[in-house]
Amino acid sequence: MVVPVDTVTQQASPSTTPFFEALPPEAPLSMPVQDLHGAPDFEGRPRTPVTEPRSIVVRRLAVLGSAFALTVFGAWRTHKVLDANGLTTLGVIMMVLFVALFMWIALAFTSSLAGFFSLITRGGLGLGITRSGPLPQLNSRTALLLPTYNEPPNRVMAGLKAIYTSLQETGQGHAFDVFILSDTTNADVWVQEEAAFLALREQTGGHNTIFYRRRHNNIERKAGNVGEWVRRFGGAYEQMVTLDADSVMSGDTLVRMAAAMERHPTVGLIQTLPVIVGGTTLFARMQQFAGRVYGPIIAHGIAWWHGSEGNYWGHNAIIRTRAFAGQAGLPHVPGRPPFGGHILSHDFVEAALMRRGGWAIHMVPALDGSYEESPPSLTDVAIRDRRWCQGNLQHVKVLPSKGLHWVSRMHMIVGIGAYVTSPLWLIFLLTGILISLQAHFERVEYFGDTKTLYPHWPHVDPVQAKYVFIGTMLILLAPKMLAFLALLFDRTTRKGCGGIVRAAGSVLVETFIGGLIAPIAMLIQTSGVVSILSGHDSGWNTQRRDDGGFPLMVVVRQYAKFTLFGLVLGCGAWVVSPSLFFWMTPVLLGLVFSIPLVALTSSRAVGQSFLKAGLLLVPEETQMPDVLRKTVRALESDETPHLPHGALRALRADRSLLQAHRDMLPPARKAGEPINADRLVGLVKIAEAENIAMADKALTPKEKAAILGCAEGIDAILRLPE
Repeated sequence: MVVPVDTVTQQASPSTTPFFEALPPEAPLSMPVQDLHGAPDFEGRPRTPVTEPRSIVVRRLAVLGSAFALTVFGAWRTHKVLDANGLTTLGVIMMVLFVALFMWIALAFTSSLAGFFSLITRGGLGLGITRSGPLPQLNSRTALLLPTYNEPPNRVMAGLKAIYTSLQETGQGHAFDVFILSDTTNADVWVQEEAAFLALREQTGGHNTIFYRRRHNNIERKAGNVGEWVRRFGGAYEQMVTLDADSVMSGDTLVRMAAAMERHPTVGLIQTLPVIVGGTTLFARMQQFAGRVYGPIIAHGIAWWHGSEGNYWGHNAIIRTRAFAGQAGLPHVPGRPPFGGHILSHDFVEAALMRRGGWAIHMVPALDGSYEESPPSLTDVAIRDRRWCQGNLQHVKVLPSKGLHWVSRMHMIVGIGAYVTSPLWLIFLLTGILISLQAHFERVEYFGDTKTLYPHWPHVDPVQAKYVFIGTMLILLAPKMLAFLALLFDRTTRKGCGGIVRAAGSVLVETFIGGLIAPIAMLIQTSGVVSILSGHDSGWNTQRRDDGGFPLMVVVRQYAKFTLFGLVLGCGAWVVSPSLFFWMTPVLLGLVFSIPLVALTSSRAVGQSFLKAGLLLVPEETQMPDVLRKTVRALESDETPHLPHGALRALRADRSLLQAHRDMLPPARKAGEPINADRLVGLVKIAEAENIAMADKALTPKEKAAILGCAEGIDAILRLPE
């Protein structure tokens, strides 16, 4: 019910004593911007962390050496496929591309072998961390940081409520504080966040442990958001745990991670393996299954040979605040966007800089209790990947930084390669067609310009080509086969995936549909790389997390070009050779049927049908962990106050919310400080509006946010009649 304006104005006027404190006392911590070309400051720490495994050199030689040997063997066999009497220009191009691409999949294969060994021997922990048993007692304080940007507040607070409740049940909730770090620009979502924050405090009793801060100048995106917190409050906390808006972590996991940081003062970061949960569409369920079944073998593998030179994925990790502040202050890279400016994929760089300063970076993939969600459709993944692609390609300018460990540089090269390989695969595919076309139409010179007794028989050996193809596919699919084999040794996971038969069927379904989607993803990533290289910035968009559905005509407009490309490619292959056409069928099918494929995989109904059939199951569905049950209950109950739609009416309807909003406003502008043009224009529009509805309609999103960010704007809104 809306409270009369005069009552709101009278009871919500600013008071000298704040209605509540949204933030604790500040504890500043210096976070200097790093010089990428200067020498790092070790501050007495050894260059090689004491937590480095003793056998790390042997491990790396085994993984990298085996991958190199496989690549050499594959290159030799490919050479046998092509003309034995000399390579053409196209043949040389194809050989170079093959070596680069084969090295990529060979490294994934050898790393997965290491992961398989780690899984079946129950590895993947270290640092004294255990998965079960009595919880260690904590002596330090840890901050849980949840950066959010225009996310649905009820979902954000449901996850936080589950985490907070789970922590309290460990008996060590007093060692943790929660900070909601909002970079939200949508004024309606901003006010909903504030209302949800107040409700969360009331529901949990966390008035002195749950805090909220909205940045009114959200520069440098997530990295700037976290960095601002470190500089203001980091001095009060030994560790900080970074979360995403869809992150959920159990209290047991958080306590064990914090205890490991206390035991090992030279460790700067511990990264968990977040398990994907909550998928409803077919696409999300495929991602969920792949992450749950194949993800551990990949994560165990890289943890096994990365050692203390691990990586950071930006969330669900615990970080030593002092290490982060001292080493991870990110500079702007020279040049203009998309390659210049602030660093987008900041997590890789932050880990590399902390390791450069002597801090150990570890991954513990065997520690349970860390969860996240997946985008619901290929379209949503493409939007997110466009931003990630730009950030990873930007690392080209970070690679020459002085003092980086070679494994840290390798992380960035692999990150760049994750996107560059897509256009390389496309070029490789087209080069193969051109070689076949050349052989089909080019006149053969059997004797050439020199006299010789025997003719020159140019050929492409079909038998050797078959062996190379089969070998490449086996290496490409080996991580999935190894993951399924490891599943057979894990009774809990096997049962949670529906048993051996259903798990095998799920692997086949995911592999088949994923294989059809792969060429579409290849073209999407290729277009992203081309767009970035041509100078287009990705921007910053909120990720959809619920429904993956799009109207059919939207899907047709977005994917018709892939269908057309597939038809042209198929016709070209058929003209060259029917056998070439049949070899390319897996690629052509995915492209030609891209529209129905995207529509079906984005459907919740189709996803539910697979669930009812017992396919693409994960243990977190069949045996839901307690913290996820808490999250579901919090979402279903949704105790957030129901307010009128729109920020202007919501503030007028709730006196407590209005007072809290006033108390959280930034200091008033002083003479000489920058002038906010949106605020000035918004004040004029409100003065000219006859009522609240006209004001709401006249204000742009930026103007509304600016108006709600100052006391005079709020007072002007309250004076308007309903």
